[in-house]
Amino acid sequence: MSQIEKSLVVFKPDAVSRGVVGEILSRFEKRGLKIIGMKMLKPDREFFYQHYETIGKMISRRGEESFNDNLHYMQLSPVIALVVEGIDVVKIIRQMVWPTMPQDALSGTIRGDYAQTTREYSNPLHRPLFNLVHASGNAEEAEQEIAHWFQPEELFDYERADQAFIY
Repeated sequence: MSQIEKSLVVFKPDAVSRGVVGEILSRFEKRGLKIIGMKMLKPDREFFYQHYETIGKMISRRGEESFNDNLHYMQLSPVIALVVEGIDVVKIIRQMVWPTMPQDALSGTIRGDYAQTTREYSNPLHRPLFNLVHASGNAEEAEQEIAHWFQPEELFDYERADQAFIY
């Protein structure tokens, strides 16, 4: 059953450094999704460990070397975290950014339009997989990630001007 839910999106260092955050953010807004929280920050290794391993189980999925390369990448510059709200928003955002591997992303998706690297190229060089954004994988993960990145008072309830036409 469709429902209004929340998801975390993090603009990674490559999106921030390349100056494409505004273009990508506008895609979410044009889709009718509501930004209810946003901030720029430079988290430390422990913060990212909590995000990628405690919540995301990255070491067990991809291995410690890949995990460490990713943590290094995420600390190259500030990141921008946002909470997005909408009908089936986790699924919608995953479709907009999907898939994780830029070489598999179709034109029209965020990674298909803005990213161009492969794990096969990056891993031997111990380079990160530059793929622009993190998006929650499911509703349970979104809930945990949002609680990790945002305090309740940092999230806002308001009505978009076009909300009657979306909801």
